Amino acid sequence: MVERVTVTPAATALIEKMAAQHGPLLFHQSGGCCDGSAPMCYPRGEFRVGQRDVYLGLIAGVPVYISGPQFEYWQHTQLIIDAVPGRGSGFSLESPEGLRFLTRSRVYTEAEFEELDRMGPPPRGPEAMQSAFADNSP
Repeated sequence: MVERVTVTPAATALIEKMAAQHGPLLFHQSGGCCDGSAPMCYPRGEFRVGQRDVYLGLIAGVPVYISGPQFEYWQHTQLIIDAVPGRGSGFSLESPEGLRFLTRSRVYTEAEFEELDRMGPPPRGPEAMQSAFADNSP
């Protein structure tokens, strides 16, 4: 199955550290102001997922959403959440850590894009996350 979002080992380590400090997390990839298009990491429940937000999947057990308009631009690419040295946005949890989350991307291969097309559009809204956790429960 083609994943719409993946994570690097460096980002996984930072996610685990943030989860140990703050509990369950959520990522939202926007194209808005403040920190441009950086992925924002929030304590789950402190960011309100809207009906237009597109659910991309789980990374290190953390749900990742992207704004609907931003998804329209990036739907042909797989997002790769990474962590690099630097100061993150003041809104994202990692900002005091000396590391920041960064989104990298790669264009899907033709075969991957065909598979995504067969899968249909990704789910939207907060209910998508609830379904993902129900589907991944033991």
